[in-house]
Amino acid sequence: MIATVVVVSIVILLLGYLFYGRFLANQLQLDDSRPTPACQINDGVDYVPAKASMLLGQHLSAISAAGPIVGPILAALWFGWVPALLWIVIGSIFIGGVHDFSSLVISIRHRAASIGQIVKEYMSRTSYLLFLSFVWFALVYVIIAFTDITAQTFKVASAEVAFGPGVAASSVLYILLSVVMGIVLYRFNLNLIMTTAIFVPMILFIVWLGPRLPAPILDFLLHISVKQWDVILIAYCFVASIVPMWLLLQPRGYLGGWLLYLTIIVGLIGALFGGFDIQYPAFNIEGLKSIADGKPLFPLLFITVACGACSGFHAIVSSGTTSKQLRRESDARPVGYGAMLLECLVAVLALATVMMIPKGADILKEDPNLVYANGLARYLNLVGINFNVAFPFALLAFSTFVYDTLDVSTRLARYILQELLGLQTKIGGIIATFITLVVPLVFLLLTKEKGYMLAWPIFGTSNQLLASLALLAISVWLIKTGKRAIYVIVPMIFMMVMTLWSLVHHVLQFLHWLSGLFKGTPVKPDMVISGIFGIILFALSLWLIVEAIKVFIFKPAKSKASA
Repeated sequence: MIATVVVVSIVILLLGYLFYGRFLANQLQLDDSRPTPACQINDGVDYVPAKASMLLGQHLSAISAAGPIVGPILAALWFGWVPALLWIVIGSIFIGGVHDFSSLVISIRHRAASIGQIVKEYMSRTSYLLFLSFVWFALVYVIIAFTDITAQTFKVASAEVAFGPGVAASSVLYILLSVVMGIVLYRFNLNLIMTTAIFVPMILFIVWLGPRLPAPILDFLLHISVKQWDVILIAYCFVASIVPMWLLLQPRGYLGGWLLYLTIIVGLIGALFGGFDIQYPAFNIEGLKSIADGKPLFPLLFITVACGACSGFHAIVSSGTTSKQLRRESDARPVGYGAMLLECLVAVLALATVMMIPKGADILKEDPNLVYANGLARYLNLVGINFNVAFPFALLAFSTFVYDTLDVSTRLARYILQELLGLQTKIGGIIATFITLVVPLVFLLLTKEKGYMLAWPIFGTSNQLLASLALLAISVWLIKTGKRAIYVIVPMIFMMVMTLWSLVHHVLQFLHWLSGLFKGTPVKPDMVISGIFGIILFALSLWLIVEAIKVFIFKPAKSKASA
């Protein structure tokens, strides 16, 4: 039964947090007597100390998004649920958790510097420029994939579901609610407990209110196309990435964390007490040949699941926004390592929504977001909640997770481009944000099909390759400061092999398509962009690996005291 799989997964994750998490904390020598950058700088804009409970919710909602939902569902559909489950649980404990935890710690030990700045200090300026360029390209693909996933969610919900465009309406209300919460919390100094008691129930209220807004508003939302939603969401990213963190990112992330907790609770109740049997195949051999176009389990599985087991994007969040809010070093374990394991649980519960469906069911032909929402709605039906309430709640939760990643990704890409181009002013921030968002906008407007499905393979590959490069930078830091590094080096090698393997496959596919142009194959602008990005990412990663090898050969190690 599904309940058995979920219980065993939870027990393994708890053991991982208690024992391997403690091992990592000891290796990284967490010390609360060292003031964190958030407390040292505390500028009220980017550096703002936050309680561990609030930061955990924000960090979890920022790193989770659609990755641990879409990725596991796609992997289960293609390969069966057993390969996906094994990679999710084992990968999160020994690879993803190590990556997230160590990325956060290395950042706070260097005044909340980005991983790129750390590469610059311990490797070379060339490595630094290469790494930042790679990260920027990877973040652009994050924005492409998650913008279109949200747009597809809004349009599908509006066009096909009886409650109309309520998901989009509730989503807009959710953003406004976050802004109001930020003002109440930071300008009127209402304490966090009281603020939580007021605003968390408001999330459920806006789920109810969205489909009941005046007809002219709902009719207007109903007639917005997917491409128009793409443009609206890109515009949202632009605004969200330049306003102060306390006004939107922190309160929206905190509310998103609560919504994520609610979906976890719903998923747990349904999976543990719903009595659902496993109906989908453990291994889907036919899927390997048809849906996945004959691609092998190795390496495709490890780039499809993405955030559910390991994600390079997490290192950018950890060293870009979370490290600027960590109040004390000991909070790094629950926020960094604990959030990764909670995200793993989200992935397991997403996997369960596929496991309960018999092979060949019509719902399996739909997008992963609808498969997930269908599962949560069935869970909520167990406690008497009507489908027309349960389904939009699940879709709102899904789109909310994506919101959290969209504005964080844009803000981080803005930081990186400002570093690369030297645009260290407010106007520079606006220019960097504009440049960052032009590429996703062009890609999505040129894509005739579902943009996120076209972007997902290169997104997954670049995301996991980014994780291996972050682990490479952390390994260099540990070795140069005289610390043990084997627990980082082994995951780094594994991820490097899997992702470079996958990237080679992607580039070969692009070259094959390119050769077909001489035989009359129609030109696809999105394919051109994707192929060029793949070649650039492959070249940047190889160059960075060469730079790392040169560092070990030519640069002397620093003393332990420098860490």
